[in-house]
Amino acid sequence: MTARSIVTAALLSTSTLLFALAASAQTSSSSAPQPPKLTLAFEMHVQVAQPVDLGEVTHGRRRIVEILGGTFEGPEIKGRVVPGGADWQMIQPDGFSELDTRYSLETDQGEIIYVQNFGIRHAPPEVMRKLNAGESVDPSLVYFRTMPRFETSSPRLQWLVRSVFIGTGERYPDGVRIWFWRVE
Repeated sequence: MTARSIVTAALLSTSTLLFALAASAQTSSSSAPQPPKLTLAFEMHVQVAQPVDLGEVTHGRRRIVEILGGTFEGPEIKGRVVPGGADWQMIQPDGFSELDTRYSLETDQGEIIYVQNFGIRHAPPEVMRKLNAGESVDPSLVYFRTMPRFETSSPRLQWLVRSVFIGTGERYPDGVRIWFWRVE
């Protein structure tokens, strides 16, 4: 997948999110639009390997971070992160990171969910230097947001496919913690 197709897919996902937000916020012309409600879908803890750094490529520094496993749990769903996915990162000189993460989840009932999660992560350059070097940093200093898309054949889990979500995350030296929020 080229950088252009990744950016195009991210823009389409963003357009879809903006359309959904605008549609959900529409009210009568006499009242102010209300922001959409966010509901926690699940929290995920992921163990990751050390990044493989490919060095400087056309659009920045390319890193690939393998997903080793993990768990997730929410009010309607829980299970494990299937080992074998990865995060393909493009990092700019100031540390700004574009994330393209693809992996699978398996619920405690054996249902498989494919996840493609686009995101960005940034902080002041010194904080990003430490984060990208594998050092611990205060998560409150880092803006880490994602736009996940879910695919599953499970009839019970179609709410994942038919809803818009955003993710908020925290990166640690050996893992990632992400909260996925459903836009109501």
